[in-house]
Amino acid sequence: MKGLLRLSSAIALAAMMATTAIPAFTAPARAATLSGGFDVGPGGFQGNFNPLAATGGFTWLSVYFEPLVTYDEKLEKVVGQLASSYEVSPDQTTYTFKLADAKWHDGKPFTAKDAKFTLELAKNAKTGSVLAARLNAVSSAEAKDDKTLIIKLSAPSASLMDTLTKVMMLPEHALSQIPADQLAKNSWWSTAPIGTGPFKFSKYVTDQYVELAANTDYRGGKPALEKIINRYFANPAAAIAALRAGEIQFTYVDSNDLKAFNDNKDFRVIEGNSFVVNYLGFNHDSPIWKDIRVRQAVMYAINRDAIIQSLYGGAAKPANCAYIADQVVPAGIETYAYDPEKARQLLKEAGWDQINGDKPITLLTYYTTPLAANVMAAVQAMLAQVGINVTPRAVDTPTYNSIVLNPTPDIAQFQMVYAGLQNGPDPGSINVGLNEKQIPPAGPNVARVRMPMLTAALDAALSETDPAKRDGRYQEVCTVMNKELPWGPLWVAKRYGVASAKLKDFIWTPAPGGGPYQAHPEKWAISE
Repeated sequence: MKGLLRLSSAIALAAMMATTAIPAFTAPARAATLSGGFDVGPGGFQGNFNPLAATGGFTWLSVYFEPLVTYDEKLEKVVGQLASSYEVSPDQTTYTFKLADAKWHDGKPFTAKDAKFTLELAKNAKTGSVLAARLNAVSSAEAKDDKTLIIKLSAPSASLMDTLTKVMMLPEHALSQIPADQLAKNSWWSTAPIGTGPFKFSKYVTDQYVELAANTDYRGGKPALEKIINRYFANPAAAIAALRAGEIQFTYVDSNDLKAFNDNKDFRVIEGNSFVVNYLGFNHDSPIWKDIRVRQAVMYAINRDAIIQSLYGGAAKPANCAYIADQVVPAGIETYAYDPEKARQLLKEAGWDQINGDKPITLLTYYTTPLAANVMAAVQAMLAQVGINVTPRAVDTPTYNSIVLNPTPDIAQFQMVYAGLQNGPDPGSINVGLNEKQIPPAGPNVARVRMPMLTAALDAALSETDPAKRDGRYQEVCTVMNKELPWGPLWVAKRYGVASAKLKDFIWTPAPGGGPYQAHPEKWAISE
């Protein structure tokens, strides 16, 4: 009972700290204009619309940038976007793409040279690309002619197509003169970006909104909407207030925000799997986590079921490795059921009083929503009950990345992280967060995990090209993760969006990072 009281107090305190602020904004009245909070929630960040650095959610970026291939709206299969078709060689090391007839927003033709240029940018970590580590297997990209791109791999990679869905094509003629190390934060992204999508950049008002106009020359036909506006908000609560007031027609919401919209005919609630596993990442460069008994104690100390029920309203599923899909989770793995007494015993056996005792441990996150604040407060209270003193610190995404991706980081700033990494649609996406070859600056293994057995299992899964054997390979990864605990896996939550009933043919999928997927924004419409 005492534990439940402490949890309730922590949650109440976090809730009191969550504030709602509606930024001053008066949208111009226009027919056929959709306004939304497209970058609210995970994956979104205003101010720099650079798909290489994922500085904006793909829900928004996909309105004017396009990849060669994308997922269908159900996130089940990869389909063509700027590629009209593709072929794979028998040894699965050569991919040949035939490109669609498309134009950049400035009227110049999109060619295979642009695709080659984009892949080279995406492979180059100096550009700030978050995709560089995922493209290590790409040895070359060749523009055979204007409509044919050939990608060669150094070894088969079953996750290549998944990665390519996230590589938005960029114009060589507009970006080739910008040095690679100056590209990430170049003003081009927020002043004159051009893509091939159904809407083109119009203007950006710092920290308020960005406006796009219909691309009347779009190969898929003239868009139904004249303009799309992406509003920015201090927090999701402000976006929800704007949605209810009719100022915007769409936004992302947390599960605990649904009460205002359920059974309301003026809105449509869109629900789906986030495909993102939330976890506590132990910084393996910090000596306090070296003993596996300490990592196990963290897992046993957290009542995940209580958090899922009380904070997520049951809209989440516990995760005991990086995956939750049934076919890649083997039977019989440890479930780490809530057992604070066992946690205390493990800490005693490990000598926790000598290792760290009650010294504060920084728990860093880029999640800044009220729900996340409540989760962090609950985790803090539960760990305190067994003698682990964590201090949550929430920062914006650029600040988080600058800390955790620093090649020579200050360990004290993030002895733990509360973060998320997608486990689907392709489970290979987890590799970059756990493989020891991906430790910064090589990749985003921010927890600095160095586990040879885990790396070997990940490498084997990534190189397995026989579909019948891939699930078994990922089960092996799951088994190692579950036993060795490079992370403290928590749960995979459902994700929600709310759209005005006035929107027609509007597609939004709760995809990792906002997508991309076949959303067909050229078909979106709004009725008065």
